[in-house]
Amino acid sequence: MNLKGKVALVSGGHRGIGEATVRRLAAEGAHVGLGDIAVEAGEKLAAELTAKGQSVTFLKLDVTKSADWDAAVKSLTDAHGRLDILVNNAGVYQRKPMHEISEDEWDLIMDVNGKGVFLGCKAVLSAMRASGGGSIVNISSTAGIRASLSSHYGASKGAVRLMSKSVAVTYAKDGIRCNSVHPGPVETIMGYEAVPEALRAERFAGIPLGRFAQPEEIASAIVFLASDESSFITGTELIVDGGATAA
Repeated sequence: MNLKGKVALVSGGHRGIGEATVRRLAAEGAHVGLGDIAVEAGEKLAAELTAKGQSVTFLKLDVTKSADWDAAVKSLTDAHGRLDILVNNAGVYQRKPMHEISEDEWDLIMDVNGKGVFLGCKAVLSAMRASGGGSIVNISSTAGIRASLSSHYGASKGAVRLMSKSVAVTYAKDGIRCNSVHPGPVETIMGYEAVPEALRAERFAGIPLGRFAQPEEIASAIVFLASDESSFITGTELIVDGGATAA
C-alpha cells in the first residue's frame, strides 16, 4: 500500500499496536504524527524513524483534552497542508468484574476509551473536509462485540464501535470514511494485563489459530482501512482475533 503524500495522526503511538501502526504507516510513505502522553518514549521512536529517512513527528497528546487534539491537528496541517488519516488507538484497560469497579475507575476507562475517540473524530473533521476526505480508524476490541469480565472496558469499546458507524454515515458525503478494528488478545503489555500468564493456555484453546496476535498483524488491518485500498469500506468493523468470535 502506497501512502506517499498522506498525512496521518496516531494516538497512543509509542508502544504496542500504536507503535506498530506508526512504523507501518511511515514505512508506506506517510508522514505520521505520533501522538502520546509518553513524551520521552514518543520522541525516541520519532527520532529513530526519522533517522531512517521516514517522516515522523512527535506530538504531545492527552486524548481526553480537546485542546491537545486541536493543537495536534493544527501542527500537522500547518506543516503539511492536509490531514488524511486518523488512528484512534490510545486506550486503557483494567481487569475487574463489575462489583469491584469504583466510580472513578469507570470514569477513567470511559474518559480515555470513549471520550478520547469522540474528541479525536471531532477534531479532524474540518481538516479532512479541507483535504477532500479521509479515513478514520478507531481501535475497539472483541470486548466491544461480546461479553467480557471487565464491563467498563467492554462498554467503552462497544461505544467506539457504534460511534464509528455514526461518523461513517454522517460524514460520508464529505468523503470521510470511518471504521473500527476489533482485536482479540495481542502480544503487548496491555494484552498481558488482559490475559495474565495463568490464563493464556485456556485462552489459546478458544482461538482457532491457536495463538495471540502480533501487534504488526493488527497494524496491517489498520493500514488497509486507512489506505485507498479500502475506498468502498466504511461503517463496518474488522475483527482480527484468530477466529475466536466465530468459534
